[in-house]
Amino acid sequence: MSENLKFICDRMLGKLVTWLRIFGYDTLYAGDLEFEDENFGNSKIDEDRVLVNKFKDRILLTKDRELYRLAKKSGRAAILITSDQVLTQIKQLVATLGVKTEPVMNRCSVCNTVLRKPSKDEILEFMKKEGIKEDLEKKYDLWYCEKCKKLYWMGSHWKNMKRFIDELKKFRA
Repeated sequence: MSENLKFICDRMLGKLVTWLRIFGYDTLYAGDLEFEDENFGNSKIDEDRVLVNKFKDRILLTKDRELYRLAKKSGRAAILITSDQVLTQIKQLVATLGVKTEPVMNRCSVCNTVLRKPSKDEILEFMKKEGIKEDLEKKYDLWYCEKCKKLYWMGSHWKNMKRFIDELKKFRA
């Protein structure tokens, strides 16, 4: 059931967040969250309390040993990520949770919003804003993030992503 996994990651795991979103996982990033409200201040300790006490439907991924201990002590589902290398971090999640590592174009890698097919106007607006002359709609399947106003397609960057994913496949073989 690894497809149903949902994550929240601490600030030390930004690259991992991006890859989990590319793989289709609903993944929140501490760096994107607003921590100041009536119950919490704006310090590292307060951020740790929010990560442990809120979003309980998600597995907490952290490189912070103290945050991990705090989460486990409170009964929170958490994994201590032990490597600084994103490839090794993903391999750890494949081994421990069965995370699937095939790209799924359903989440914005920047903000985690669910992607949808773009309208003609959205495509044109994006292409104009980015100075893209090539007719992307004729050449590629397109996906759109309503929040970021970002367009996704499997262009030249796709080769680099495939190379990275091929490295992950070696691990599973």
